[in-house]
Amino acid sequence: MNISEYQNYHETKSHTTAEFPYNTYLCSIPRDFPSVPLHWHSEIELIVIKKGRGFVSADFLKTPVSSGDIVIIRPGQLHSIEQDGAYAMEYENIIFKPDLLISDSSDLCAVQFITPLMLGTIPSDTYLTPALSYYQTAAEYIRQIDLLCATRLEGYQLAVKGYLFQLLFLLISNQNKKETASASQMKSLEKMKTILKYVEQHYAEHISIDDMATLTYYSKSHFMKFFKAHMGMGFIEYLNNYRLTMAERLLRSSDASILDIAEQSGFDNLSYFNRIFKRKYGDAPGRWRTRISQNPSLYNQEVANN
Repeated sequence: MNISEYQNYHETKSHTTAEFPYNTYLCSIPRDFPSVPLHWHSEIELIVIKKGRGFVSADFLKTPVSSGDIVIIRPGQLHSIEQDGAYAMEYENIIFKPDLLISDSSDLCAVQFITPLMLGTIPSDTYLTPALSYYQTAAEYIRQIDLLCATRLEGYQLAVKGYLFQLLFLLISNQNKKETASASQMKSLEKMKTILKYVEQHYAEHISIDDMATLTYYSKSHFMKFFKAHMGMGFIEYLNNYRLTMAERLLRSSDASILDIAEQSGFDNLSYFNRIFKRKYGDAPGRWRTRISQNPSLYNQEVANN
């Protein structure tokens, strides 16, 4: 299991087939999970806040979001979703591949507009709020797409693509004039993407500071300083939190033994796993599973406190 599989933990509505890669997931924090850790992927992602409030981070910029806000995540952009204190947040998570809008790599629209927008060389707004002049239009396009996907009239895919093209036109025609990231900033982002992807793919294995220093071509001390400067915590703390998140999900979604879950999550010492799990979630893994299974409504309250 890796972070891209978090969709399995909430209500999923697949609006498309493999030939039409556009999907919507309905999500809730903390009902489905307390947070979506920092990660990246090759798809475009639209995060539409339906109710409540929380935080969405894009390329290390953590921004408060609330009902009505729309966040546009470019392919390869580092991002995360977090709870704001005890507040809950419901959001629509729209994910689609850039290929959906690109018929040919030599196409004028792809070369001059879509690809540069996806790469960030055409600077555009990431957070669309009611304060923006074109917000209402963008929100209406997304609403129309949702209606089309709900009714699925013959040829609805054509209209969905049409609205997506219009949404991209809004972003490009209202592009902001902010400076693009410097070479050093881009290098740091790429380093972090390499680190986070490695953890996502290998968290169940033994991972040491030496391994990460080798991966990033840094000395151990430089790697530790670099990671803490960008993540606000040490690497081992991040790795343990990631593993604990995966372990907690397995406790709720499988009947595997505590020992098996500890091993699948990267912990080779059961007593250590029990100790840090209790520190994070307030109860030992077995008791946590029993309490949540007996009274699922407790889950929202429990994760809000962690």
